[in-house]
Amino acid sequence: MLSDFIAFCFPGMTAFQLVILAVSALLVGVNKSGIPGLGMLPVILLAVAFDLNPGFATGVMLLMICAGDIFAVSYYRRNADWKIVLRLLPYTMIGLALGFVTLRYLNKPEHLRMLIGWIILLLAAVHLVRVAFFKHAPVPGHWAFSAVVGLTAGFTTQVANAAGPVMALYLLSMKLPKDRYVGTCAWFFMIMNWTKLPVFCFEGRVTAAAVHAVLPVLPLILLGAFLGVLFVKRAPQRFFEIVIEIIVIVSAVKLLWPTSSEHTPAPAPAPAEETAPAGLPPPGPEPAAG
Repeated sequence: MLSDFIAFCFPGMTAFQLVILAVSALLVGVNKSGIPGLGMLPVILLAVAFDLNPGFATGVMLLMICAGDIFAVSYYRRNADWKIVLRLLPYTMIGLALGFVTLRYLNKPEHLRMLIGWIILLLAAVHLVRVAFFKHAPVPGHWAFSAVVGLTAGFTTQVANAAGPVMALYLLSMKLPKDRYVGTCAWFFMIMNWTKLPVFCFEGRVTAAAVHAVLPVLPLILLGAFLGVLFVKRAPQRFFEIVIEIIVIVSAVKLLWPTSSEHTPAPAPAPAEETAPAGLPPPGPEPAAG
């Protein structure tokens, strides 16, 4: 019975891949309800575990974060700052479209990832200087500032899954309380990720195999969400902010770090049963999952 269940939900997956899938689900839950910005870690883990099938990995990731968004919004539904969300969303949608078009015509997306990494490091440096020396200076309220942040968030999530660090720096500058910070992130990313879901389905990245793999790990996402809520409740405000700042910097460094595919020769063609687990969709382009 158990073997039939595993064969149906996780066809052809190794024990290593199953462990990574479970750990990633737990981290997604923590990311969505407690530590926004942590989302790049499960992206990296899934990319390593399913390196021969990146399209499947990103489809699974998007489904998991969409589920995590629901859990997070259910808990923090009354904590969002809707002025911030509505101010950013129109520009974010434009950024998503620009990122989608860019990925279709850019031959070397790793160059964009590195550029985004440097931009995030620069933003992080500006934020840290502001906290150290200009803590009480007001955040720019002009619509152009929101437009730049929204465009950057939409573009970076489509190109390099880096909207988390961008939004983290923006919301930290707003000096939001912990619950308001997480609630705003929850609503913003739920709208953005569910907007991307039909595109991923249309492009064949979200498939029946991805759905089968995600459904059994939904309890782990819920458990991670519970742990994230506990972290927000118990962590001091400044400690919470420091954790977010560290994650932002680490995420930017990861964007600057070359992936294995950038410095490893392409493997020789192999039969289908050797290049991807049975039942999984064929490898495709590696988009970013929000």
